[in-house]
Amino acid sequence: MAENRGQWGSKFGFIMAAAGSAVGLGNIWRFPYLTGENGGAAFVLVYIFCVVLVAVPMLINEIALGRLTAKNPVGAIQQLGGSKLWVALVGFLPLIVTFVVLSYYSTIAGWTVGYIFTSLFTINMPFAEFIANPSYVIPLGGFVILVTAWIVLGGVSGGIEKATKILMPMLFVLLIVVIFRSITLPGAGKGVEYYLVPDFSKINGRVVLAALTQAFFSLGVGWGMMITYGSYLPKSQNIVSSSLWVGAMDTSVALLAGFMVFPAVFAFNQSPAEGPTLVFNVLANIFQQMPLGNIAGALFFLLLFFAAITSTISMLEAPSAYFMDQKKWNRKKAAWTVAIVAFLVGIPSALSTGAVGSLSTMQVDFLGVVKTGFMDIFDYLFGSLFMMLVVLSTCLYTGWFFKTDLLVDEIEQGMPSFKTGSILGIAPYKLWLFMVRFVCPIIIGMVILNMFGVFG
Repeated sequence: MAENRGQWGSKFGFIMAAAGSAVGLGNIWRFPYLTGENGGAAFVLVYIFCVVLVAVPMLINEIALGRLTAKNPVGAIQQLGGSKLWVALVGFLPLIVTFVVLSYYSTIAGWTVGYIFTSLFTINMPFAEFIANPSYVIPLGGFVILVTAWIVLGGVSGGIEKATKILMPMLFVLLIVVIFRSITLPGAGKGVEYYLVPDFSKINGRVVLAALTQAFFSLGVGWGMMITYGSYLPKSQNIVSSSLWVGAMDTSVALLAGFMVFPAVFAFNQSPAEGPTLVFNVLANIFQQMPLGNIAGALFFLLLFFAAITSTISMLEAPSAYFMDQKKWNRKKAAWTVAIVAFLVGIPSALSTGAVGSLSTMQVDFLGVVKTGFMDIFDYLFGSLFMMLVVLSTCLYTGWFFKTDLLVDEIEQGMPSFKTGSILGIAPYKLWLFMVRFVCPIIIGMVILNMFGVFG
């Protein structure tokens, strides 16, 4: 089984892989449009605080759980003696969430592949027309799954680590190139000002809750992926510093994405509050209007593809690790099984963006929050609600229903100062425990209530 599971070859490799897992379409697609909908720089400021104070402590929590047990989420909770309820909530549920999200996330990632070519060859196809064509979206989603499976089949060090060591630096290079093109456009200064100068009057409860949800979504906690990646981490590595690096890289990509999007949006007098279509519709049209826009657009969507792949890798690895650990399957059988089933499960999502009317118009009322379309319904359930339920359950289990000293000792192995050091006169482990036991559960509970419209 050691051959199937593998181990990270270096701290740098783990950070690249974990950061790649966190960095995805949530940073480059979701973060900019949420920033545009929630007041620009004010939202960015709140988001940074949410990452540092809430999301990173939970990231440390999940990585420590994985390394302590060297197991997938199900095996980890079983090994620690968790009841069937905790095995279900902290073990099985995150793997189900990750698998379902992979099924429709690969479809969205496939859109980025299509837009690389439509941008490069200046093919003027409306976004709604593109995503409604099953002959485009289904094969492109399958291509994403195929590339993901090919990387995962290479193993932890030879596949995932090697790929992310290449993809993550390339992603940052492409970010800088597209940012340079965006901020040098005439009128781009207004977009930079909107993004950097906060209007504190726009900070309200809705903005804070949106920032919190994005922080969890972006860092990848609550999916089981970080527990799985932590299970491959050598005992000598510093969990806290690695988590801080992952958080810093993930946040950096999100912040840099804003410098790509908003200068271009304001330079062409477009609205920053366009919602989910901001990148695929508004920005794609902007690229077609600017000098050398076809090249800039192709690079931008190539960047999106790289970001998506680094996330789908971990989405495939987490459920595959379950079959390797619990069912004793080899890596090839586990990865291909999960990949093929995820592709098949994702077909209704691919068809729900205009190809099949019944899938596109179906509605579900979540206690006053109405979602329309098969993909949006699945995203709300698995990509938001169940994901937050997993984060809350993990908080409660590790903070109150488990011998937390075991996790503290695990973190201390790579960071002796975790117990003996001092931050504002308080030992780091006491601050971490306070966040996990008190602050995180309360905040996560508020986010979940907000998903049902409790706070309007």
